[in-house]
Amino acid sequence: MKFYVQLFWSFFKIGAFTFGGGYVMIPLIEQEIVGRRRWISSEEFSETLALAQSAPGPVAINSAVFVGYKMRGMKGVLASVLGTVIPSFVVILFIAVFFSDIRDNAVIARIFKGLRPAVVALIAVSFTRMLKQKNFAWHYTLIALLAAAAVFLLKISPIIVILVAAAGGIVFSRE
Repeated sequence: MKFYVQLFWSFFKIGAFTFGGGYVMIPLIEQEIVGRRRWISSEEFSETLALAQSAPGPVAINSAVFVGYKMRGMKGVLASVLGTVIPSFVVILFIAVFFSDIRDNAVIARIFKGLRPAVVALIAVSFTRMLKQKNFAWHYTLIALLAAAAVFLLKISPIIVILVAAAGGIVFSRE
């Protein structure tokens, strides 16, 4: 029971103190799960992150699912996902109940404007940590840049890019 509380609390802290979405949570999840708790290795975290990004749904929830399952099966999933989701749910509920005019509130708008650089910095930290790993495959960065160029410059539908990438993974990853 104690471990489930630790798992819940670890993901609760991450969920409660992260603004900007799942990708901003990645360095905090890594710091807590790999660095502080040592529940999984850095290599396992990279694999978990790759799976979390490729599965449908938010990357933070997917990461919580994979870590929770690895640690304690379905009960671990429940603990980690609830820890991740409850803080956001409470904040959104609070905002919905008490701040119906939040869009027009100048102070709130300034707070979110100030948070943007921190969000970008946390995403950059996550990316640079992945680059520094000894087993980082540089060809994946090239593929990611080509996919981004296809979507942004050539205006190709992201769905088509995803399907082509999936087909390429199937064709080129045969062992």
